[in-house]
Amino acid sequence: MDIKRVKDYIYWLYYQYLLITCSYVLEPWERSMFHTIIVTVFAMVVYTAYVFVPIHVRLAFAFFFQIFGGQPESTV
Repeated sequence: MDIKRVKDYIYWLYYQYLLITCSYVLEPWERSMFHTIIVTVFAMVVYTAYVFVPIHVRLAFAFFFQIFGGQPESTV
C-alpha cells in the first residue's frame, strides 16, 4: 500500500473531523483545549464501557436465565 495515499487519507479524515466539529475556526489554543476535552470524554466512555458493561450483561443473563426456568449456579 502506498504510504502517501494512507497519509493523504488520514489527513482527509482529520480535515473532515475539523469541518464536522467546526473546530477549524478556533484559535490554536482553543483547538487544543477542545481536542483535550474530546479525548478525555471519549477515554472515560471507553473505560466505563470496559468496566461496567460486562457486569451488566452477566447480571442480565443471570436474571433471564432464572426467569426462564434455569437452575441457579449454587444448586448445580
